[in-house]
Amino acid sequence: MTPGTPDFEPPRPAKGTRELGAVLSVLREPGGPTLSLRSLAPEAALRRLELTIVRRLEGFLQGDHLGLLPGAGSDLNDARVYVPGQDDVRRMDWAVTARTTVPHVRDTVADRELEVWALLDATPSMNWGTGGVTKRDLGIAAVATFGFISQKMGDRFGGLVMHSDAVMRMPARSGRTALYGMLGKMLEDPIEHDRAAGSVDLSQGIEALIRAQQRRGLRIVVSDFLTAGEAEISAARPPAWERPLRRLAVRNQVVCVEVLDAAEVDFPDVGEVLLRDPETDFARFVNTSDRRAREAVSRASRAQRERTAAAIRRAGAGHVVLRTDRDWVADIARFVLTYRRTAAVISQPPKGVSR
Repeated sequence: MTPGTPDFEPPRPAKGTRELGAVLSVLREPGGPTLSLRSLAPEAALRRLELTIVRRLEGFLQGDHLGLLPGAGSDLNDARVYVPGQDDVRRMDWAVTARTTVPHVRDTVADRELEVWALLDATPSMNWGTGGVTKRDLGIAAVATFGFISQKMGDRFGGLVMHSDAVMRMPARSGRTALYGMLGKMLEDPIEHDRAAGSVDLSQGIEALIRAQQRRGLRIVVSDFLTAGEAEISAARPPAWERPLRRLAVRNQVVCVEVLDAAEVDFPDVGEVLLRDPETDFARFVNTSDRRAREAVSRASRAQRERTAAAIRRAGAGHVVLRTDRDWVADIARFVLTYRRTAAVISQPPKGVSR
């Protein structure tokens, strides 16, 4: 929902900033991106960060990621006790055998490259924001940040942009130049008009991401996780996109990026405004000076976010929340540092499914 009355007076940003385009997006559709390609993510600040990968990877190039399954490779793994009839005696580690007086073999681990695919929700509900950027551009910044911290030699990054009527696919390519090219295309992608005709929702976008995958790897879903016309806020009732997200997480490591605006978290007191849904025909005047009305809307918003968090948790995916009024690089950095300790537990595949 966005305030859409001429009586709404947005705060005036400092001269020389780009915040005006984001603030005015609550009054009318933005005419272009509120971020430049250069300011998407400070690459120098991300060089020390690395996203932990705990799922099995597949590939043909030699990258910098270690596969979790022993296989043909030149990198030595830990030594373990020799099992007669199962282990090759040519891999016997004689030094460890001599020290322990028990036969040991040395495992090797093959290198695999990482293939990353990101799904960006570019539906009309993402085209506004009351902070420095719109939710759509914050989503592109999240794609850029995860692209920078997950790419190494031989890794490939591809993207899908979900609109109301179709899903645009950008092929996976390796290298920083290809990543910048994909981000530039996302920024230049035309802004979708409010109440655009179409039938594609987040569940179908995730299904397109499942069909696009050729190898196991990392999958990033960037969205506000809002479904047009849905009034359900109970965490016990799974949203329509939970089932395809579970299917996506069976073979891949999945991270969900929930993009929020400050006005969605705490309903502001700005007088009487017209609330309208950019994806449906819903429109209603609300007196935001009424404390009970603000508390009711904020309470429903919290319940909706709790439902989203519960669905992502049940699907076995990582969950990071970004806001338009905060530093998204710092938020993702905190998530990555925490994810190092919890990735193996969060990304546990269903029982009976190989990692």
